[in-house]
Amino acid sequence: MIVQDVIDHLETLAPLAYAEDFDNVGLLIGKKNMPVTGVLVTLDTLETVVDEAVQKKCNMIVSFHPIIFDGLKQINNKNYVQRCVAKAIQNNIAVYAIHTALDNSLYGVNATICDQLNIQNRAILIPKEKTLKRLVTYVPKLATETVLQKLFEAGAGALGNYSNCSFMSEGIGTFEGNKNSKPKIGKPGKTEHVGETRIGITFPMHLEKKVLDTLFKYHPYEEVAYEICSIDNINQHIGMGMIGTLEKPKTKADFFSFVKKKMGIHTIKFSEGGSQKINKIAVLGGSGSFAIEAAKAKGADVFITADLKYHDFFRAEGKIILMDIGHYESEQFTKNLIVSYLTKKIHNFAIVLSQTNTNPVKYF
Repeated sequence: MIVQDVIDHLETLAPLAYAEDFDNVGLLIGKKNMPVTGVLVTLDTLETVVDEAVQKKCNMIVSFHPIIFDGLKQINNKNYVQRCVAKAIQNNIAVYAIHTALDNSLYGVNATICDQLNIQNRAILIPKEKTLKRLVTYVPKLATETVLQKLFEAGAGALGNYSNCSFMSEGIGTFEGNKNSKPKIGKPGKTEHVGETRIGITFPMHLEKKVLDTLFKYHPYEEVAYEICSIDNINQHIGMGMIGTLEKPKTKADFFSFVKKKMGIHTIKFSEGGSQKINKIAVLGGSGSFAIEAAKAKGADVFITADLKYHDFFRAEGKIILMDIGHYESEQFTKNLIVSYLTKKIHNFAIVLSQTNTNPVKYF
């Protein structure tokens, strides 16, 4: 198995196409064709994590946060980032970061928080815009069912909770090939009129290459007429945060104790006000102040996130309880998610959960 094989599995869970523009995700250090001896999964790539990888004979690190975020102009061991990068290179260790690609995944960071808190009836809190596209193509009638079925198999035709979605209309297509053409129907130099089906079908944007490769492979024409455009439909499966309901409503005091126990934390910063009965919960792992208004608009009783500043708590306005449980604490189970996922996908191979606590924040 090579690095690219691991990447293929990771990008099925969290396609990089859905990472935020500001982020730095993907293979940050190493070569895609390098054979892998073991994979160490961590929340952060630090020098101590690289040491752990060496000790456990893992030459690939899968990290949630990217160790290289801003541009590196030099590597001279001046700071922890440079030292970590240098150590990884010296030990021939590949480093892959998944970060906001996994934040935006339906089965990613926020789903893990929901699992910990047993949150039901889940939905994306802030669906990511412009993640769906539409393909329109024209297929001779006799080939319509074959082409359509292959497009479905490639992942096209998915819309929300529905699959195999398409629209078809029939008409007449015309074409005339030149002397160098090899038409499937008709002869060069003669204008042909052929009964065709116009197929319109949606697909998630990260599947564009796969969908087009499938179209070209199974469409019978030498030259395939098609068009692709972005659409504004809301993608229910991609976006930041999640919102859902508890199995049973809880009092405020019981809910706070419940969160502490399930998330393994001792301290919660929170705003006063809001409902005395807690049922509808919004969550967003990591820095989530940008989602406060979305949580309020969707009627959440509580919004669980991290990195809220002093003035962010005023934005609750007595309508919602804002809970800051800590950045590391909100994302701590993410590495367990990645290990579980890769273990299921890659059998009989060393997928190792890092034992290094990378939380830089301490409490007294």
